[in-house]
Amino acid sequence: MSNIVETIKTELIDAIENDKLLLPTLPEVALQVREIAENEDSGIADLVKVISNDTALSARIIRVCNSPLFRGSRAIENLNMAVSRLGMAYTSNLAMGLAMEQMFQATSDMIDKRLRATWQTSTEVAGVCHVLAQHYTRLKPDQATLAGLVHLIGVLPILRYVEDQDIQISSIMLDNVIEELHPRLGATILKRWDFPPELQNVPLEYASFQRQVPATDYADLVMVANLQLVAGSEHPWTEMDWNDIPAFERMGLDPNIDMSEEEDLNAQMEAAMALLQ
Repeated sequence: MSNIVETIKTELIDAIENDKLLLPTLPEVALQVREIAENEDSGIADLVKVISNDTALSARIIRVCNSPLFRGSRAIENLNMAVSRLGMAYTSNLAMGLAMEQMFQATSDMIDKRLRATWQTSTEVAGVCHVLAQHYTRLKPDQATLAGLVHLIGVLPILRYVEDQDIQISSIMLDNVIEELHPRLGATILKRWDFPPELQNVPLEYASFQRQVPATDYADLVMVANLQLVAGSEHPWTEMDWNDIPAFERMGLDPNIDMSEEEDLNAQMEAAMALLQ
């Protein structure tokens, strides 16, 4: 393997172990939203006040509320109505997740494309997680959505490091670095952000296909969502025998069924993915 790959890995691992790696911080609006959500004395008006300071975020939450997944008999016209329909917990998790999109941008072309592609994948996985949680588990759809949005968060500091150091590296070599290091980095970031423990393990475990746990969790959801999205492609994961993956059994889901061919489910997944774009 190229020396440059080993050098990058060594430097990044050293930076992680010595707490010297500059980790991304949650956007201010996400921090404010979480603070309100965790305060028992807060109400819908407090959440609306914070989110309304971000015009783009407000518009997206209203659009989510009017999507086929949540649409009621009456169209939602303002943020207050949207938060009332979605509820405090769902709105806060959705707002936190959507606010992260601004982090997935860069100045250099190559890194910017990579970051945007990572966010695109994250939103698609999040959409499928939302639908899987609703239909196959008792897990919270809002937490499932957030799990999908953050499962690749560890890619962010790697790409930022490559950009900041102006490292010239091929896509294949960069893939190798990302594949090996992003799970550990992702778990470190989510712990630093004080995310719930059930989400902190998602980056580390969503690709551990033989993992054994007592019941379906958010890592299972992200795993199955990723597999559904690569079904029928030439992705290496399609070469595995999915019948041997315990997560499907825990969810009561037939691994041989292509969910994209299930008309109702597919429509819901497409709607869920679209609302996060």
